Amino acid sequence: MENFEKTLSYLRDKTNNFKVDIVIVLGSGLGVFCDDMEGIRIKYSDIPSFPKSSVQGHKGELLFSNISGKNCAIMQGRFHYYEGHSLHDTTYPIKILKKMGAHTIFITNASGALSKKFNVGDIMLINDHINFMGDNPLRGKNDDTLGERFPDMSEVYCPELKKIAKNCAQELNIDLKEGVYLATMGPSYETKAEVKMFSILGADVVGMSSVPEAIVANYLKMRTIGFSMITNHATGVSDNKLTHKEVLEIGKVSGVKLSQLIKKIIEKL
Repeated sequence: MENFEKTLSYLRDKTNNFKVDIVIVLGSGLGVFCDDMEGIRIKYSDIPSFPKSSVQGHKGELLFSNISGKNCAIMQGRFHYYEGHSLHDTTYPIKILKKMGAHTIFITNASGALSKKFNVGDIMLINDHINFMGDNPLRGKNDDTLGERFPDMSEVYCPELKKIAKNCAQELNIDLKEGVYLATMGPSYETKAEVKMFSILGADVVGMSSVPEAIVANYLKMRTIGFSMITNHATGVSDNKLTHKEVLEIGKVSGVKLSQLIKKIIEKL
């Protein structure tokens, strides 16, 4: 709690008590979202008790800005379990931003498609998820001031936001897919046998993030919407070898479309 208060005090001081409405978590390759956006930028490394991001393609900054009249806190880069952070650390910023007023969260990621019904470059609206990380960010002593011990998970992704997203995608002529996201702990990509298993379990795409944030956002009673950028086909679906460089390159292209979509949704809220 002492660390929590230090972080809150620092951010409130640096942002002149900026009241956050919406949190936007940017995945790999989505830095384009903040191009030419004005606001207050704070490096993660300067924030007391904040985790440090070490992944290429993640800028490692918090941007406090206004989009269509809504106060937004934009996470330019996230924290991953595979970096050595605990899931408590990876979701720490979500709890902080909730305390700063946030009621809605947009979670984005880069993912690999588990079948060829998705094409590289597609954007998928997350309908549900599978936690295959072997851990849960709510494990441990519960803080009753934040949320209940056993939160319901039957509707993590807000139906109202998903409906708005589909309408906005139509307006922008974006072919928005839908499906289930499965999260592994990473950092290795999946084997052919694992890809086959994930498909049998009902997943459509696989990645290494987002689920911890979604669990905590649901716990905090935040309205949640999630998007996956399909940056590659998983092992065995395509003969291509998987590289993080490819993920970043495809993410830049898909990121333009997803950025337009998110800003359009925020405009409608």
